Amino acid sequence: MGRKLLTEHVNVEGIETFEVYRKHGGYRAVEKALKTMTPDEVVDEVKKSGLRGRGGAGFPTGLKWSFLAKPEGVPRYLVCNADESEPGTFKDRYLMSKLPHLLIEGMIAGSYALGARTSYIYIRGELLYVLRILEKAIAEAYAAGFLGENILGSGYSLDLHVHPGAGAYICGEETALLESLEGKRGNPRNKPPFPAVQGLYARPTVVNNVESIASVVPILNEGGDEYAKLGVGKSTGTKLFSACGHLNKPGIYELELGVPVEEFIYSDEYCGGIWKGRELKAVVAGGSSVPILPKELILKTAAGENRLMTYESLSDGGFVTGTMLGSGGFIAMDETTCIVKNTWNFSRFYHHESCGQCSPCREGTGWLEKVLHRLEHGHGSMHDIDLVVSVAKQIEGNTICPLGEAAAWPVAAAVRHFRDEFEWHVKHPREATQPGAVYQGAGVLA
Repeated sequence: MGRKLLTEHVNVEGIETFEVYRKHGGYRAVEKALKTMTPDEVVDEVKKSGLRGRGGAGFPTGLKWSFLAKPEGVPRYLVCNADESEPGTFKDRYLMSKLPHLLIEGMIAGSYALGARTSYIYIRGELLYVLRILEKAIAEAYAAGFLGENILGSGYSLDLHVHPGAGAYICGEETALLESLEGKRGNPRNKPPFPAVQGLYARPTVVNNVESIASVVPILNEGGDEYAKLGVGKSTGTKLFSACGHLNKPGIYELELGVPVEEFIYSDEYCGGIWKGRELKAVVAGGSSVPILPKELILKTAAGENRLMTYESLSDGGFVTGTMLGSGGFIAMDETTCIVKNTWNFSRFYHHESCGQCSPCREGTGWLEKVLHRLEHGHGSMHDIDLVVSVAKQIEGNTICPLGEAAAWPVAAAVRHFRDEFEWHVKHPREATQPGAVYQGAGVLA
């Protein structure tokens, strides 16, 4: 399965405890950083690694850290975005529940690099069992002298807190998260100013995803240059993927970036193929917010090259024939999947989770859900197919945060690649609304 940097010890009994984690090399990265490196040297190692944000955007992590404003006498913050709510994505809760000290070690090293003396882990409200695991691990780290005053006699001090949200998907957007952390309604902020200048409590702040922060540990242990040797091109290192849907072996997989998509789906080392011997129909490669691709375009690019599990390969062709790596929520759909129903279901989610601050998103997500409901339930028209595409275009690029795009892109892609299925729902409403009926080219599979 290739090199594992994050999950190498995940199955070791008791690895969630400080004692066992320490025995398996835990907190070496913190010792190295605090005893032998300056904060700027830690940032440089992360830059050298080529690590890109593992939460979805894929922005270079070290570069993001270097943007942090450093005015004299002003506190700075590192905030971990653990508000994992993207449908199809469940890797971060896995890391936190199985390897809580890995995240804590990454938070200490990252906070040191950024000059933060107080840091926060903002966790999804529904994950209270994970919050308790983290709080226990943080208490162990305090007791062992890796948190609190004068860590390891270095003169550096850090307090780390876990803060639960209230179950709002919008708080996965970094500025909405900061608003919520301050005790306000979780609405995204207008930018600029960016969090690196005015973030938490209007102070310089970096917000990073769980996996991004955890990846700092192997980067410091291995060295940024060694980490960069893994992967392909600008997609360096390893990445966690949440594989789900119609797969023989769904689960969490840590891949060295560059594995062919076909190998990931069909190899016994990974997902083991499509369940029940059925055919693959479509894949959502990076969580519900990225464009869906049919089988022929997820396995091969439009140019006929093997599609790879990298940022660049998955996006090859733009949104016309490509998609995004996103958060790594890999959802496989077999031949029995109704694309219209699936698209409507995604739209229901985004309509429900829109904060309502921007009218294109507030109204547009409602229209998408309403019109897709008509199409799925046998009341739609040909005009409705073009209408959802038009509404999606009017949302895209017209909102404060990316939730509008997250709602629009899947709809536009579904119509782009599966228009004939949408038209079949309009032309044959009685057949389309039969339980278990699915469009299959010229026929119906009941």
